[in-house]
Amino acid sequence: MIPDRKSHRYTPNMASTEGASASPSQPLTLTQLAGLAGVSTATVSKVVNGRSEVGPETRALVEKLIAEHGYRRQRRQIRPTNVIEVAFHALAGEYPVEIVKGVQRVAHAKNMSVVISELGDRHTPPDRWIMAMLSRRPAGLITVFSGPTDNQRVRLATQGIPLVVLDPAGNPGFGVPSVGAANWSGGLEATRHLLDLGHRRIAMITGPEFALSSRARLDGYRAALDGAGVQIDPDLICQGEFQIQDGVIHTRRLMKLPEPPTAIFASNDGQAIGVYHGARELGLRVPDDLSVVGFDDMPAWRWAIPPLTTVHQPLTEMGATAAAMVITMAGGEPLQQKRVELSTELVVRESTAAYRG
Repeated sequence: MIPDRKSHRYTPNMASTEGASASPSQPLTLTQLAGLAGVSTATVSKVVNGRSEVGPETRALVEKLIAEHGYRRQRRQIRPTNVIEVAFHALAGEYPVEIVKGVQRVAHAKNMSVVISELGDRHTPPDRWIMAMLSRRPAGLITVFSGPTDNQRVRLATQGIPLVVLDPAGNPGFGVPSVGAANWSGGLEATRHLLDLGHRRIAMITGPEFALSSRARLDGYRAALDGAGVQIDPDLICQGEFQIQDGVIHTRRLMKLPEPPTAIFASNDGQAIGVYHGARELGLRVPDDLSVVGFDDMPAWRWAIPPLTTVHQPLTEMGATAAAMVITMAGGEPLQQKRVELSTELVVRESTAAYRG
């Protein structure tokens, strides 16, 4: 079992307020928060403890003040469950499997269990899901490729449930711990590999525009081309959604260009396999006619024909790191760093070859 949760401190951004005073190093007390909100201390206590008998406007005001000024939670007699909850926007493919492996490895070492939730392909948890999760009282929450709203994060904080965002799709929020991969470096290395093989017409299939990882991989691709003195051709950049069909559809279009690419960098392995299918439809051979690089290094695609050259994203280690961070916070200890970025590595197999002009 994890130890009783210790207090978490938030630093107020005001040295003093009318009717309440606190130094910059001290969070506000229940009484001071009540004074600012113009309500009773009992009302603030109900909000902090997640009780329902508070009006929505009053609750929103108190939660806003807690977010702005902070509140030092006292030691609680009620322990959370000995469970880490992991919430995915969608459970599909090997991506969540690899992450859960890492979370379970760390959780089981601490005699903790793991619960998996799905958000119905949403990148922001619905409020009803937050309410259900709060009632389950996990020791901590890991959200993957998604993240709670500001108000939802306040609710988690007031209930003493630590949050880590893994592979954040957008800004995880000020001060919110997060774990990611070196996506820019991965995009740079993948593109440099193709450049080193002599390719100059290199296409890229991106992920969704809103995703930080997608934008970083695209920026790495652009940086590699720029560094090699190769002009970036907008016709060679295709918008995708991290889906297999992205590779099929965009390969068909790309290979019909007056000057088709000789290599394609796909933003994930699924898209790369889609490129394989699109190339086969057109009678093209990988890598003789078209070199292909993916991103993620999912185990299944090592058995593709030919085996896929890809950028290894350490998903299992990302899951393990997020779990360790949650357990540290659940024990009331501070994190050494709140933003962790793990290295990526190019894995060269048989889907890339030298440009044959």
